Amino acid sequence: MGLTSSSTGSNLLSDDIEILKNKCDYTIAIAGNPNVGKSTVFNSLTGLHQHTGNWPGKTVSNAMGVTSFKDMDFLLVDIPGTYSIMSNSEEEEIARDYICFGNPDCTVIVVDATCLERNLNLVYQILEITNKVVVCVNLLDEAKKKGIEINFDKLSAKLGVPVVGTIARKKKTLKNLMDKV
Repeated sequence: MGLTSSSTGSNLLSDDIEILKNKCDYTIAIAGNPNVGKSTVFNSLTGLHQHTGNWPGKTVSNAMGVTSFKDMDFLLVDIPGTYSIMSNSEEEEIARDYICFGNPDCTVIVVDATCLERNLNLVYQILEITNKVVVCVNLLDEAKKKGIEINFDKLSAKLGVPVVGTIARKKKTLKNLMDKV
């Protein structure tokens, strides 16, 4: 038996998401490993100050916010950080269920430029589910300090999806991300 909405509990996806989806032009899931800057990207784009964390005792759920770009409204869904969509924990289950059954128009996968190879596992897993993906290579400022350079065109060609570099605290780099979305 494969993954279905009834076998995963994704039928419990928030009604709030559906209400906001109907008010927006597009829905964008923001996925990635823990501590890659997903919530910073989310907060910078939405103007919210969502505080998230993946530790025992912390409530783990999807955060939602709206941003406007080029006369369109985007519902952004910041899903919990996960290393895999093979659910072993509550946050991985929530992330997997939204990616598989939340039907986002695009999934932005945020990866850490300083340890790209570790983050690509999740990228490949999500690409097996959907090709509606933009890879957001974040923390370019930290990578520069470590002498790391990334060829975005080559990475995009290898993955078959758009790849954009960002420093999540700098809105100019997030404009480039939204252009790709």
